[in-house]
Amino acid sequence: MLKFNAMRPSLVLLVALYGSNWLGAQEVDEQAGFRSSVAPILLEHCVACHGAKKSEGGYRLDSFAELTKPGDSGQSPLMAQQPDASLLLQRMTADDPSERMPPDSDPLDAESIQKVSQWIASGAKYDADDASQLLSAIIPPPVYPPPPDSYGPVPIAALTFSPDGKHAICAGYHELTIWDCATGQLLRRISNLPERIMALAFTSDQSLLAVAGGQPGRSGEVRMVDWASGVVVGVPVRLSDVVLDVVIRPGRDEIGVAAADGSVRIVNFHTLELQNAYASHADWVTAIAISDDGQRLVSASRDKTAKVFDLDAGQMISSYSGHASPVRGIALTPDGAHVLSVGEDRKLHRWNAADGSRVADVALPSAGFHVARGDGFVLIPCATGQVVKLDLKDNQIAAKLEGHADWATSVAVNIAAGHVLSGGFDGRVRLWSIDGTLLNHWLAIPGGESSLSTDAAQASKQ
Repeated sequence: MLKFNAMRPSLVLLVALYGSNWLGAQEVDEQAGFRSSVAPILLEHCVACHGAKKSEGGYRLDSFAELTKPGDSGQSPLMAQQPDASLLLQRMTADDPSERMPPDSDPLDAESIQKVSQWIASGAKYDADDASQLLSAIIPPPVYPPPPDSYGPVPIAALTFSPDGKHAICAGYHELTIWDCATGQLLRRISNLPERIMALAFTSDQSLLAVAGGQPGRSGEVRMVDWASGVVVGVPVRLSDVVLDVVIRPGRDEIGVAAADGSVRIVNFHTLELQNAYASHADWVTAIAISDDGQRLVSASRDKTAKVFDLDAGQMISSYSGHASPVRGIALTPDGAHVLSVGEDRKLHRWNAADGSRVADVALPSAGFHVARGDGFVLIPCATGQVVKLDLKDNQIAAKLEGHADWATSVAVNIAAGHVLSGGFDGRVRLWSIDGTLLNHWLAIPGGESSLSTDAAQASKQ
């Protein structure tokens, strides 16, 4: 097995490349202040009950600005230099379980209590730039420990081809695994990434790979990986819930981000500036896509709707409510006129981007999880283990790529190489020709990689 280890670039070089606002995953805050010491405790143990969606006792602490405001009791939660008089600490250390925070849980450990107490005693100062920023955005990005040498199968929620089309890049546990398409052998591992990786996207110049994911209900992020070195060079997006999709806006240094908090964001991945945000969905935003000209963004949601936005105007153009179930995948036709969306209602819906009117729908074998656009066709991984190839000229199913023993969860196409990659819930990856011929397949886990030729694959079925 070949493991990839790269020299870390200097902070000076990274700042030169990405600007003074860059916040690298390897940066360490040496002072035990609010953002590095206290905010992580609050985010892990308190925000679930005292955030924007739920605020027990009328009290929120998902940002420093909210943390300092009294709740329903009217009592100030913080008394600078007076830990014992601060309601925040009183509730954390209360003997009565009905009064103690967090409720219905073990008390905070002594080390956490000491950190909060010391911070208040030292003046309860805020050491970040904007007090209204979410705690998840001000905490220094964690440096994740290297994943184990081997582990069990991980659902392949995201995969893509390398820029030269020769390698398969697959989601793993806190890492990406890179495989030779021809042999199915593991070539490289890229770590320091989210626990669950949900989406991948190369920048227009193919030098950076955006990796999106997180931990559902706890954290979400997008990390930018320098493809040549495998080093994480920036963390432009950090949220309080998992990031489910990421796309690159053509011709610009911007990413579109879809998250389980119901939001869609456009962020400059160099300056980290938020360009725009949309909160039009009532549930998870499961997938997004941007038109080839970079002008329109489409979003799919668990709230059973899909929407179209004008990125320059920052306004919603249309909304489609024809799905009877959550929507999981979405794409635009090359001219940007039509939207293609799939979900749990077992149909591909084709509709007008301008007004949300239905054009056609096509029955699928089962729920569809993703839409990958090819040259005149789309590919849809389905819960039956099939990858459906649908011709966009006549809205007819042209082929079904069959072989996954479990849900087919992800798919990618490389037109230049004439290849398709599909990933399954069971951790297996399959390589196909665009016409549907199986070329190779392997179990995409370190320490357990294997490769089967087409002949061997066919023999194994007999």
